[in-house]
Amino acid sequence: MFCVISSIVIIIFELICCQIFFESFCGRPTEQDKWQKILLMILLGGCDTICVFILSHKFIIKQIVVIFLFAIIMHLYFHTSMRKTIALSALFQGLLLLTDYIAYTINNTILLNEKGNESILGESLIIVFGKIILFLCVLLIRKQFGKKLIDVLGDAEWIRFLFFPVFTVIIIAAIIMTFPYIKDPKQANVLYIIAVGMVVMNAVVYYLINDIVEREAKLHEKELFELQVKNQMEVYHSISKNLEAQKCKSHEFKNQILCIEALLKSQKYDEACKYVNEISKSIVKEHNVIDTNHTVINSILNIKYEEAINKKIVFVFKINDLSGIKIKEEDIVVLLANLLNNAIEACEKCEEKRVVKLKFMIEDGDVILSVKNTYKQPLIYENNELKTSKADMPEEHGIGIKNIIRIIEKYHGSYVIQNDGEEFYFSILFT
Repeated sequence: MFCVISSIVIIIFELICCQIFFESFCGRPTEQDKWQKILLMILLGGCDTICVFILSHKFIIKQIVVIFLFAIIMHLYFHTSMRKTIALSALFQGLLLLTDYIAYTINNTILLNEKGNESILGESLIIVFGKIILFLCVLLIRKQFGKKLIDVLGDAEWIRFLFFPVFTVIIIAAIIMTFPYIKDPKQANVLYIIAVGMVVMNAVVYYLINDIVEREAKLHEKELFELQVKNQMEVYHSISKNLEAQKCKSHEFKNQILCIEALLKSQKYDEACKYVNEISKSIVKEHNVIDTNHTVINSILNIKYEEAINKKIVFVFKINDLSGIKIKEEDIVVLLANLLNNAIEACEKCEEKRVVKLKFMIEDGDVILSVKNTYKQPLIYENNELKTSKADMPEEHGIGIKNIIRIIEKYHGSYVIQNDGEEFYFSILFT
């Protein structure tokens, strides 16, 4: 019974390592029912165990079957391509064999006593030792190549996080060194339980830290998002107030025209001339060159148009009546502000050609929003995600783009991001 329980623990731990390994290259699993995920992992563990027992004397066949078995289950788990899961499954099995070989080599060359005696529990300890080494390797792979276990942890915090599995390796190695000299079976069982317990604790610590940090990362990103939206809405309201003030001035201007007309009809030319000279000093130049019949969109586009012109950027736009758009005002602010801010910022860094092209139209019930701009600095991609090249406020890197995509997904839209070396293109479609 004792050996059965420990074997189950080892299998579960191996599956956890497999999950971490695949997440390094496939990202987080798709949103599935929690029990569906558990059933898939149970199925994988059960099938893996059966294959080990049935094909124990046929190593090559066993490995091929296990590789394809892991690939199929992980394909269902992560909803990624079979080609990718087969390749990753083969890599994981290779890593599994390598860590087991390292564990047995260390045991045979360093840790065995002179007599070379080894009990069943002693052999099990070597397996536990190999799984801990596997866990360490998987964590390092996750940090180096994947989306990382904890994106918000610095190197110092990451080293402290790795302390527990490293400490576990040392403890189990010490247990293996002393195990051949222990004659009492009860003491041997206690040591083995301690080793298995430390393996379980490693898995528990990993998931606890992973959950805590993911929660903190989401909270941090949410706060940045809300702060950005708040700031952008404040800008919008400020612009709207200015527009209302301009409307009031336009109304006042109409009254002044009527007054001038009345003076001219009364042939009071001197008074009319004097009145014109007075009001001409207070006339404010009209800046609203873009009109979409939507107050919010007008506010953003006109202020960004003026900003682009002041920075000697050619601003080309194609628009139509957007009064029927179904997107919330605060979401429109996020979309337009981020897209145009990024475009203008990229154009500023260009020495020669500075062009921003905007298309914002409703066609056959579909909303089309696209922004194309010239750029100079090379685009930065990380884990297939576009990153910003901003040097200031690194905690906000990529937040603008993430916010754009968040809004697109909210309204079940689609988007295309392209670049040809000279122009960057971001197109959004809401159906």
